[in-house]
Amino acid sequence: MHAFGKWRENQSTWRKPTQARGEHANSTPEDRPGFLTTFQAYKLRVTHIFQLKQHSILVTVGQDEHGINPLVKVWNLDKKDSGSPLCTRIFPAIPGNKPTEVSCLSVHENLNFMAIGFTDGSVVLTKGDITRDRHSKTLTLHEGTIPVTGLAFRQVAKVTHLYVATLEKVYCYSLSLKEYPKVELDTHGCALQCSSLTDPSQDSQFVVAGDECVYLYQPDERGPCFAFDGTKILARWHRGYLFLIIQNPKTRFGSSESCPSDKQLLTIYDLDNKFIAYSALFQDVIDVVAEWGSFFVLTRDGKMYIIQEKDTQTKLEMLFKKNLFVMAINLAKSQHLDSDGLSEIFRQYGDHLYLKGDHDGAIQQYIRTIGKLEPSYVIRKFLDAQRIHNLTAYLQALHRQSLANADHTTLLLNCYTKLKDSLKLEEFIKSSESEVHFDVEIAIKVLRQAGYHRHAVFLAEKHMHHDWYLKIQLEDLKNYEEGLRYIGRLPFEQAESNMKRYGKTLIHHIPEGTTLLLKGLCTNYHPSGDTAGTDSHFEKNLLKANSEEFIPIFANNPRELKAYLEHMIEVDPNSPQGVYDTLLELRFQDWAHEQHPERKKILQGEALSLLRSDNTVFDKALVLCQMHNFKEGILYLYEKGKLYQQIMHYHMQNEVYDKVVEACKCYGDQEVCLWEQALGYFARKEEDCKAYISEVLCHIDQNNLMPPLLVVQTLAHNSTATLSVIKDYLINKLQRESLQIESDEYKIQQYREETTHLRSQIQELKTSAKIFQKTKCNMCNSPLELPSVHFLCSHSFHQHCFESYADNEAECPTCAPENRKVIDMLRAQDQKSDLHDHFNRQVLQA
Repeated sequence: MHAFGKWRENQSTWRKPTQARGEHANSTPEDRPGFLTTFQAYKLRVTHIFQLKQHSILVTVGQDEHGINPLVKVWNLDKKDSGSPLCTRIFPAIPGNKPTEVSCLSVHENLNFMAIGFTDGSVVLTKGDITRDRHSKTLTLHEGTIPVTGLAFRQVAKVTHLYVATLEKVYCYSLSLKEYPKVELDTHGCALQCSSLTDPSQDSQFVVAGDECVYLYQPDERGPCFAFDGTKILARWHRGYLFLIIQNPKTRFGSSESCPSDKQLLTIYDLDNKFIAYSALFQDVIDVVAEWGSFFVLTRDGKMYIIQEKDTQTKLEMLFKKNLFVMAINLAKSQHLDSDGLSEIFRQYGDHLYLKGDHDGAIQQYIRTIGKLEPSYVIRKFLDAQRIHNLTAYLQALHRQSLANADHTTLLLNCYTKLKDSLKLEEFIKSSESEVHFDVEIAIKVLRQAGYHRHAVFLAEKHMHHDWYLKIQLEDLKNYEEGLRYIGRLPFEQAESNMKRYGKTLIHHIPEGTTLLLKGLCTNYHPSGDTAGTDSHFEKNLLKANSEEFIPIFANNPRELKAYLEHMIEVDPNSPQGVYDTLLELRFQDWAHEQHPERKKILQGEALSLLRSDNTVFDKALVLCQMHNFKEGILYLYEKGKLYQQIMHYHMQNEVYDKVVEACKCYGDQEVCLWEQALGYFARKEEDCKAYISEVLCHIDQNNLMPPLLVVQTLAHNSTATLSVIKDYLINKLQRESLQIESDEYKIQQYREETTHLRSQIQELKTSAKIFQKTKCNMCNSPLELPSVHFLCSHSFHQHCFESYADNEAECPTCAPENRKVIDMLRAQDQKSDLHDHFNRQVLQA
C-alpha cells in the first residue's frame, strides 16, 4: 500500500514485451537500423559501465590482470583509435593503495566529478576534468566498514550533492562547500543496484529500495516512502517511472497464487499518479535500460526484451472505459496534456458523476471546464429547482473567471433571490472593483425586479450608475431627500440631466431643497463634496446650466418658481429671455390676484420696474399686459413703441375724455392725425362734449390741421354739436382767409410791377449796347484784369475766378442760385397743373 492511497494496477497501459534479436540489440521497437559494435576494453573482464547522457563519454571499471587491481578507463566514443573508441584516461581505482573491489560507479554529467564506491566502505571522489589526468585530483571522500552499494550525483542550480548508500545507511555530501560536509539521512541501506536518482520533475530525489519500503531522500532529509514488499534486487528510474525487480514475490498482483521460485517480478510504478503501470515475470534479469523511447530488459540468458509505453490518448481511452477518471486526470497532467484535452476529461468525468447522481461532484468537474466548455451545456443540466445550489456554484465560478455574460449574471442573481441567500448575494455584489466579474447594470436590473432594492441601490452607488441609483431611490423607494442629496454630489453634466428628468418629482415633494439646488446649478455649480469657491479653476470655468430649461419643472409651484427666477436675474442679469418673460407673467398674476390695495401697489411697481428694464421683449410683454389688463404697462409699452394712436384708442375705449385730449397734446406733434381722430371721436358721442370739441377745434384752427368743410362734415354727425360750437372757429377761419386774400393780392400786384420792369430791361438789352464799367471782380473783389468775363446781369469776373467757381460757362455764378429757384418754382407749377388736370379727369369719370 502506498502512503497516500491505494495503488491500482493498470498493466494494460503498456504493450507486452517483445524479444529483440541479439544482432540488433540496439535497435528501436520500430525498424530502426542498427548494428552491434564491440571492442576490447580490458584483458580480463569489465565490472562496471557508466554512459553519460549528454556526452559521448563512456566510463568503465575492469581488470587487465589477475588479482584485486581494478582500473578506471574513460573512453571518447566520437574519436577512434585503430577502429576502437579513444581511451583518454586510465588510472587505478584503489582507495589508499588498499586492494579492494569496486562496488558501484557514478559520473557527473558536467564531467567534473566521478565517484567510485568500494566493498570496504570507501568512496573515492575525482574532482576536475575526469577525461584528463592533469586537470583532476582524487581523494577519499567516505570511509567505513560497510560496503557501498549506490552512488548518485544531484545538481540543482549551482549546488552539487553526492548521495552515498551502503548496506546499512544513507549519506549525502555537499560538494559545493569546502571540506564536503556530510549528512546522515537514514539508518536503512540497500543492496547493490537498489538505488537510483529521480528526474528533475521529481526534484532529483535519491531512491533507495529496501526489503520493506522504497524511500525517497532530499539532500537534508528523508522524503516520502512507499510500502512495496519483497526482496529488491534492482531499482531504476526512467522517464518518471520506478522500475523494481523483486526476487521470489509471495503473490502476484495481490492474488494468493504463488510465483515460481526462479522467476523475478518486474513492476513499473507511476509514483505521481499512484498506480502500477506494468508488471510481469522475468527470469534472471541483469538490468533495465531506457533508450529510443522504449525500455529494454536484459536477462542472463542473452535475451533482451522491449517494453513499449502506449501513447497518452490510448491510455486515457482505456481509463475512460474503466471509469478511472481521477487516474486519467493525473496521467494527463503528468504528460502535460494541453488545456483542451484536460477540459474534455473533466467534462466526461462530470457527465459520469452526473449520471451516477453525484451532482455535487459533477458540478466541481464542470467548474474545471470553464473557459473551454460552453456554459449552456452545464446550465441546462442543472435548471431543475432541486439542483439550484449546484447551478449557483457553477455560475459563481463562471463570474470569478470573468467569463460570464449578461444572461449568466441574471441567472445567478435569480438563484440567489430564489434561495433567499442574502449573505451570498451581499458577498457577490460587495466584491471589490478588481474582483467585479459581472455586468453591473444587468445585476441592478435583476435585483430591482426581484425587489432587492437595498442591494440594487448599493450596487448602483458603488459602481457609479447614477441613473439606476436615482431611478430606484425616487421611483421605487420614494426616498426623495436621499435622491436630491445624491444629485447634489454628482458632476455637473450628470446633475443637470438628472434634474431635468426628476425635477418635477423632487419639486413636488421637496420644494425648498430642490429650488436651492437649481439655483446653484444655474449659477456656479459645485458638487456638494467639493470645496467650492477657493479654486481659481472654478472661477475661470464656471459650470452653470441654462436656467430657462428648468422653468417647466415649477409648473405647479409658482412661489418657488418666482423665487428661483428672481434669484437668477439678480445673480445673472444676462439670464435667458425666457426667465424675464416668465417672471413678468408671474408678477402680473400676483398683481391681478392681490386684493390688498397697498400690497397691490407694491406688486404693480415690481411689474413696472421689470417692464422698464431692457430685458423684456416688446410683443410678449404687451400681450401679457393686455391679458392681465395691466393699464400702466400697456400705456408704457405703447409709448415705448411710439404707438401714439394706440394710446389714444385705449383712452377712447375706456371713455377717458381728458386722457384723449391729453394724448393729443402730448403726441399730436409726432402724429397730427390724432387731433382729427379726436374730433371724429367726440363728434360721434351723443353726450355733451362741447368743451372737448371746442378745445380740439381750437388746436386744429391754430395749426390749420383740417379744412373747414371737413370739420363741418365731421361735426354734422353729432346731434349735440350746434352751430354755436363752431361759430368762433368759422369766424376765425374766415377772417384768416380774408387776410390771406389781401396778402395774395398785394403780392400779385408786386409781381406784375417786377415783371414789367424785367421786360423793359430785356428790351433794352436787345436794342442797345451794354457798357461794362465794373472795376472789381464780383468773386474775389479784386481789381479786374484782363482777361475777364462779363455778363449782361452786370457781374464781372476774372477769367481764372470764373473758371474756378462757375458750374456752367453760360451762367453767372452769382445769379445761378436765384435762377435755379425760379426754374424749380416754374417746374413745380407745371407739375401741379398736370395734377390738377388729372384730378379733374378723375372727378369727371367718377
